[in-house]
Amino acid sequence: MDKVTIKEFIVIGISVRTTNENGQSAKDIGKLWNKFMTEGISDKIPNKIDGTIYSIYTEYESDHTKPYTTILGCKVSTTDTIPNGMIAKTFKGGDYTCFLSKGDLTKGAVYETWSKIWNTDLDRTYTADFEVYGEKAQNPTDAEVEIYVAIKNE
Repeated sequence: MDKVTIKEFIVIGISVRTTNENGQSAKDIGKLWNKFMTEGISDKIPNKIDGTIYSIYTEYESDHTKPYTTILGCKVSTTDTIPNGMIAKTFKGGDYTCFLSKGDLTKGAVYETWSKIWNTDLDRTYTADFEVYGEKAQNPTDAEVEIYVAIKNE
């Protein structure tokens, strides 16, 4: 786990409002990923910077136990064109702690890492946390996913 500063960035993608209560987020985010992959959403995002997929958790009502919004999308250079059914969101950046999740994505490797994060004593801001699915995440059964958690400036 490393501390890093993230610069402001813009994402276009699809979103869902969900909660971690009663396992609801696993269902909702699973459906969101299914839609993203089966409908080729990544290919429909204009002005993409690259093919990296971002899963962003934002608009927290309070902390990770209350409702929040999940956005699946890609970084873009501009929001001049936002396709129907998609949203654009600018993230301010700031101080983050980076965790590396390694393993089988189909068997909950990322969720296991989040479970550990929820049990840490990080001084979180609950502004925007995100996962980065880059080149090392191409093989879902042996993947590496970076998880960035927004923290208060110390």
